[in-house]
Amino acid sequence: MKRWQFWVGVLISAVFLYFVVRKLDWVSFLLTLKTANYWWILPGVAVYFVAVWARAWRWHYLLRPIKSIKTHVMFPITCIGYMGNNIYPARAGEVLRAVVLKRKEGVPISASLATIIVERIFDGVVMLAFVFVNLTQLAKLADVSVPVGKWNITIQDLAIWGSVAFFGALVIFLLAAMFPKVTARFGQWFIDWLLPAHIREQTSGIMHKFLDGLASLRSPVNVLMVFLTSIIIWLLETVKYWFVMHAFGFYASFFTLMLMNGVVNLATTIPAAPGYLGTFDAPGIAVLVANGIDGAVATGYTFVLHVALWLPITLLGAYYMAREGIKWSDSLRTETKEV
Repeated sequence: MKRWQFWVGVLISAVFLYFVVRKLDWVSFLLTLKTANYWWILPGVAVYFVAVWARAWRWHYLLRPIKSIKTHVMFPITCIGYMGNNIYPARAGEVLRAVVLKRKEGVPISASLATIIVERIFDGVVMLAFVFVNLTQLAKLADVSVPVGKWNITIQDLAIWGSVAFFGALVIFLLAAMFPKVTARFGQWFIDWLLPAHIREQTSGIMHKFLDGLASLRSPVNVLMVFLTSIIIWLLETVKYWFVMHAFGFYASFFTLMLMNGVVNLATTIPAAPGYLGTFDAPGIAVLVANGIDGAVATGYTFVLHVALWLPITLLGAYYMAREGIKWSDSLRTETKEV
């Protein structure tokens, strides 16, 4: 709570939320929430948990060169990680699930984090694919922007910079995986040049474990498998968007919901308050309004969708964390720092 990054995230969330509510018709918004058929959320949640199981399988697949762990073992750890992302700032859940995996299976945290970063890169690439498949609809959002500090962030800016970031990271990681010895020598040169002598050995060990976590990317078949799994995961999540849409009685094409999914998940890479408050909602509403959906209906739908995505996985992750007897204690905080 005392860290400046937390308060910057809160401020950014507040700015995004301000642009959501400043012109909102509150009477229509509350009527939308009152008349929604919330039973449609149940099949959406069921589909979403299938997607989470697919995430656990993908993580198991990425970890196979290090240690073969069954998907049913990975699933609770994955849920714990997503719970952590939802309630702790700065995506602390990613480190949390790496720590839990180390406790349960002895996998080095650095190697786990390498696979988790690979997951995120592939997720970003798929989100960009969802956006660029809908270039015609993306053009409708050319003038939609949210001022953050001195900058006006548009949806198109987000897509362009996201492309540079995610495709650039993918190329770097693929090269590092294909040429581990060259990467290790290059990394060691930087370690020897930049770091004081007393931490070089430890940092070098972390680097080598991290490179071990990229081993699955050395096979083109593995890369293709991870990419296809990532597409399936995000299509399943879009199906949840589709189910929740029916609760509000409006129609948007599946491609529009794919665009919304891509845009909001790219936007959540912007620092924000825990749970991606505001950075999820404002872009999602903008996509729907640009496609002719009433603003109050779009706002009600997006807020309910956000809760439906946030609450079930957070509760399940908290249950698994309690079942494992894990607490966010000083010892756990210490472990998260020993990356």
